[in-house]
Amino acid sequence: MNFIIVGCGRVGAELAYRLFQKGHQVAVIDQVAAALNNLPTDFRGRTVEGEALATDVLRRAGIEQADGLAAVTNSDSLNAVVAHVAKTVYHVPQVVVRNYHPRWRALHEAFGLQVVSSTSWGAQRIEELLYPAFARSVFSAGNGEVEIYELSVPEAWHGRTLQDLLPAAECLAVALTRVGKAILPSPENRLEAGDIVHLSATLVAIDALRERLQTPQGR
Repeated sequence: MNFIIVGCGRVGAELAYRLFQKGHQVAVIDQVAAALNNLPTDFRGRTVEGEALATDVLRRAGIEQADGLAAVTNSDSLNAVVAHVAKTVYHVPQVVVRNYHPRWRALHEAFGLQVVSSTSWGAQRIEELLYPAFARSVFSAGNGEVEIYELSVPEAWHGRTLQDLLPAAECLAVALTRVGKAILPSPENRLEAGDIVHLSATLVAIDALRERLQTPQGR
């Protein structure tokens, strides 16, 4: 596949090299020639120095044949505009933007772009890790708005129902595992100490569940 990476900082260089190692054709654009030195010495993709919004620069990078483009500069406005052009003018099938500053995330979303916000996601993950461990995140969707958590049922909740355990909103049990066998659970399932429950939840719901588990008798 043919990919274009706009921005050759640490993220762009790492992404370009990963794609190159998997056998894809990769072109990297950066307006600062020295930034291209972030690429490993054995990178054999195409490098293009120039302004990413310039038509000739995009064409030299192969925009008309691109299967995907990632705009990962440290300028949110540049990422948004380049991605919008790739999507609407050149009809690149897969377009992803990096959100550098959380306050500009709405700009990317307004263009209907796939957004990766490392700052927002990273802050949320650090917040989760600062709390005492009671459930661990095993999968994160989007930028962490919804995650899959793995919870081991504590002794205090033995005999209670799944419905008793879960917050009323923004939390859904997707699997219950007991003695190595998993089932699709229902709210009426009674829990046993040591059961593993996988939950799809927002951070708000997990905070509510954390408080519930820390309350005597879970009440």
